[in-house]
Amino acid sequence: MQAISYYLLLPLIYFISILPFRLLYLFSDVLFLILYHLLGYRKKIVLNNLSNSFPEKSSQEINQIAKEYYRYLCDLILEAFKKITMNSATTLKHCKFKNEQVLNQLFENNKSVILLMGHYGNWEWAGSSFSLSCKHQLYVVYKPLSNPYFEGLMCKTRTLFGTKLIKMQNTFKDILNNKDKVAAYAFIADQTPSPQTAHWTTFLNQDTALFTGAEKIAKKYDFPVVFINIKRIKRGYYEINAELITDQPKTFEENKIIEQYAHKLEKEIKIEPQTWLWSHRRWKHSKPRS
Repeated sequence: MQAISYYLLLPLIYFISILPFRLLYLFSDVLFLILYHLLGYRKKIVLNNLSNSFPEKSSQEINQIAKEYYRYLCDLILEAFKKITMNSATTLKHCKFKNEQVLNQLFENNKSVILLMGHYGNWEWAGSSFSLSCKHQLYVVYKPLSNPYFEGLMCKTRTLFGTKLIKMQNTFKDILNNKDKVAAYAFIADQTPSPQTAHWTTFLNQDTALFTGAEKIAKKYDFPVVFINIKRIKRGYYEINAELITDQPKTFEENKIIEQYAHKLEKEIKIEPQTWLWSHRRWKHSKPRS
């Protein structure tokens, strides 16, 4: 069944990938009508997440953000398909690095880095742009898809322009094997960890669990930590900003690095909330009682 669904959808995916951008976004407008108005895809989750994150906003404001979010989500889905056939020039035109010199200076100093980012902006295009703009070998830590056919397509797409992947369950082992190489390890760190092993903080007005693995790796190997923000400038165009959190991670108290990351991501979400992944069940776990 997984193979059947993959091969049925594959021609459509490639057709979307070769569309000119103008037609791609017309297609996205149609997809918006289907997801938002006809299907109401995860609308209850989105509205609940937004209401809990912004208790000061009216229901009208929440509904407006939700609507803008679904427009962004439809763009994001089709942009991921578009990536399959985007060349290097097109990639850099639509997703530019604002200050890659921050990272390239660390490379010149022979420093591997930990990149902390969120499901904000277009993280798929950003991976390609990083590999085209920066000197570090990029490794993206990711969670494999359950469908092996789509997993293969995703891996092929994400490894364009030299990016390499590390499965989440292999993170510590693979970084240990590569620790003598100058590399950048990207963590999309706003996912939902096990509540028992997570660090808990207040994020968007809610008790929120955070992964601690990236911080532990940074401290163990003395890797600088950089926050990556992907800002949407206008439809189909993004700008990547690299902000150094620390180049001395061992001097930080436990969990303070990941706290700084959460604070920076929260700040960006509040500026442009519609470009964060609100349809994810980010707060499905409750904070364990002490």
